[in-house]
Amino acid sequence: MSALDTVLVTGASGFVGSAVARAAAQQGYKVRVLVRSSSPRQNLVGLDAQVFEGDMLDQASIERALAGARYLFHVAADYRLWARDPAEIVRNNLDGTRAVMQAALAQGVERVVYTSSVATLRVNSATTVASAADETMPLNASEAIGAYKRSKVLAERLVEEMIAQSSLPAVIVNPSTPIGAHDVRPTPTGRIIIEAATGKMPAFVDTGLNLVGVDEVADGHLLALHHGRIGERYILGGDNVTLQQMLAEIAELSGRRAPRVKLPLWPLFPLARAAEAVAQITGKEPFVTVDGLKMSKNRMFFTSAKAQRDLGYRPSPHLGALRAALDWFGSNGYLK
Repeated sequence: MSALDTVLVTGASGFVGSAVARAAAQQGYKVRVLVRSSSPRQNLVGLDAQVFEGDMLDQASIERALAGARYLFHVAADYRLWARDPAEIVRNNLDGTRAVMQAALAQGVERVVYTSSVATLRVNSATTVASAADETMPLNASEAIGAYKRSKVLAERLVEEMIAQSSLPAVIVNPSTPIGAHDVRPTPTGRIIIEAATGKMPAFVDTGLNLVGVDEVADGHLLALHHGRIGERYILGGDNVTLQQMLAEIAELSGRRAPRVKLPLWPLFPLARAAEAVAQITGKEPFVTVDGLKMSKNRMFFTSAKAQRDLGYRPSPHLGALRAALDWFGSNGYLK
């Protein structure tokens, strides 16, 4: 790498994208960011980067931002678990990825790091820490629960197809559940942290997830750029924890009592359907969704052994990132 190496980061106004942009700048890259004109710029404050306005669905705007750039991080995604029109999520993530990758080929980008998700990997109700899912367990689009998961599976398969057929020089990374500072939207997991920290989650369901600091995920993107093999995918995860454990940790950090009531899933489905009906009117994403409940039947446990072995990826314990998330949400008025 030289000081003149230019990287473009899509989605840099968002949670993971801004972390990747900051990590790239810290490593000495000349950073460009592609953001929509309507995107909030809070996460770009203090970032030494050249801002290009555009959209991942607009190939011409991406090509303008990529002109002369050596590397591309395609982080932008529609990260909603619910939308009035679910097809919009699929369209944004699949067609957006296609436009970005075609722009990368047109501009002769040397290497692409494509941000996929562990949503493209198969887990089930029997998944445990010992049997955590790895990169050899891809999910079929027909098996994916909900528009978001289906869109990420389809987009990942598209990238793989373009690697094989068009010599797209891409490495795929699959972040698990990032947490930490600068979760401006916030993400679905960030919303759980806020609700728990403000005493609005008195109970829990029996599920699990893989928590990782967003800064570790960003570092993993740079490691994939430096050491990843074209056509390979790498899980960028952290610690496998149950939802009960996560809520107890948030309670302890927030000075609250941990929830002790475990709810069965079946009574929550009518509540989720009612919440979605209200959301159709208000346009505001419901906190409980049918697809979210279906996903929670599975413990979403993953292993990052491949990234640790091949990339030198070293995630820190998730508790530090959980504390950073709470500190940031508190100082930015989310916990009132």
